[in-house]
Parts: sequence; structure tokens; C-alpha cells
Amino acid sequence: MMRKSSRFSFNSLILLPVRHLQQAIGSLGDLWRTPMASLMTILVLGISLTLPATLHLFTKNAEQISSQWDSAAQISVFLKLNVNDKSAQNLVKRIQLYPEVKSVTYISADQALEEFKKLSGFGKALTYLDDNPLPATILVTPSKRFSQPMAAKSLLEKLESEREVAQGKLDLEWLTRLQSIMVLIQDIVSVLAVLLSLSVVLIIGNTIRLAILNQKDAIAVMKMVGATDGFIQRPFMYTGFWYGVFGGILAIITVSILAAYLDIAIVDLAKLYQSQFSLQGLGINEVFMLFVTSITLGLLGSYISVRQHIRDIEPSAE
Repeated sequence: MMRKSSRFSFNSLILLPVRHLQQAIGSLGDLWRTPMASLMTILVLGISLTLPATLHLFTKNAEQISSQWDSAAQISVFLKLNVNDKSAQNLVKRIQLYPEVKSVTYISADQALEEFKKLSGFGKALTYLDDNPLPATILVTPSKRFSQPMAAKSLLEKLESEREVAQGKLDLEWLTRLQSIMVLIQDIVSVLAVLLSLSVVLIIGNTIRLAILNQKDAIAVMKMVGATDGFIQRPFMYTGFWYGVFGGILAIITVSILAAYLDIAIVDLAKLYQSQFSLQGLGINEVFMLFVTSITLGLLGSYISVRQHIRDIEPSAE
């Protein structure tokens, strides 16, 4: 008896993957026999995933641009009018030793006046001034670590404590607003992704429900001859799996095409501003996550539907 039981268990272990493969191929055949309905469901799944994935792509690229702006933030330090050029140069050397500072640019009062003449259009009128009203200026670029708003403000206070400094100016309000907008966009993408995922689960669940109802009599007969709920549910679960596979592939292809198409326009626009920015597409990890998410949604929609409807189908007592 023990030998027969062991042989039966061993044969079951061999036949189980074969049965799974047969049911997976059979469910794929069911999709092929109803091409329009299957195509509509796959399109809904693919497009629903394409929208949040595309928004995520733009958010990622916007973060890349804003990180470059962070490192380019500058502090303008205006010196007192009575500070001579030698004292200003000594101050520049001291500021260069700050660990928070990446680079320092010194603009003398005469240089500031010449630049103002060119930009203001009052060059001739300014020649009648007895004294130069403009102070010497030092442009301080913080290191990347200290380019964030709070750290940059601390650096500004440190610079203003120098005896030669009359006033410092830090204009990072626009950067703070940009960061707030980026957080808001990320929250919108997350909420939109959740809502679209829920709609995908409901749509796939309803599609599987219709398939179950169409095979209601066959399911009742299978239960009558002893088939378990798990055995009956398996083909419908594989149907949801195939929906997820094809929907994920469609979403990945669509996002890649959109990224390539928009990259051409962005590159041309960047050239007008003497920039070489190029749109980043989805990375390998992001493609993998998108594909896994699609399959998960397909399986989840199928699971909810089969658990609810197959259990309610019972053979008639006649």
C-alpha cells in the first residue's frame, strides 16, 4: 500500500505541471476564439497602464531638470560701498574656504557699472555720475549638498555675518514652489494609478464573470462528476494572466513609442536654448514593474470574479 501511495503521489507531481500547461494553452485558445472581446479588454488594460506610466516618465525627467537647477542656485552678496578692492579680494578667499561653497565669482563695482550701462540703455546718462552707486558683488554657488532651500538660507546668514557684507540675496522661492508642484504631481500620478488599476480590476472581473456565465452549464456538469472548484477556476485565472501579459506588453510598447516621439521634439526645443537635454525613457526596473503590475491586475480581477461566481454554481437536483 505504501508503494502504491508513493507512486500515486509521484505521478501526481508529474501530471500537475502538465495540467497547468494544458489549461494555460486552452485559456489562450479561448481568447483567440473571441478576438474582439479579448482585444477590447487588452486595450483597456494597456491604455489604463499607459497613462500613469507616461506621467511617471515626465515626472522623472522633471526631477532630473530640477536637480540641475538645484546645483545652479546662487547667492548674491552685496558688499558695503566703503569696502576697497583689496578687502573684497580677501573676503573672496575666505568664502572659497567655506565647505558649503562650490564656486565664487567676484564682480567689482566698476564691472557692475559697465554691465549696468550695457543692459539698462542709460549708458550716456550714467557717465555724468560723480560716484559709482553700485557696490561690488560676490556670486556664491553652494555645493549640491547645500543648494536646498533651508541649507542655502543657513549659508546666506553665514555670509551676511561677514563685516564687509551689506546684504545678501537668495532667490529660492521659485525652487520651493517647483518642489511643491513636483510633490503634487507625484501624488496625482499615484491617485490616478490607483483609480485606473481599480477600473482595470473591475473590467477584467466583469469579463471573466461573463465568461463564467456563458459556461455555467458546463461548470455544473464538471462539478457533478467531481471536479473541484480549484480545477474549474484555473482556466479563468490563466485567462486573467494572459490579459495581464498582453496588456503589459501593449503598455510598454505604447510608452516607449510616446517617449521616442516626444524626445525628438524636446531635443529640437533644447537646441534653441543651447542645451543637450534628452528625454529619458523607462528603465529596465520600471519596465519590469509595469509588466508585473499588469499581470497582477489581471490575476486579481480574475480571482475576485471566480471566487464569487464559480462557488455559486451548483448542479441542479433534477
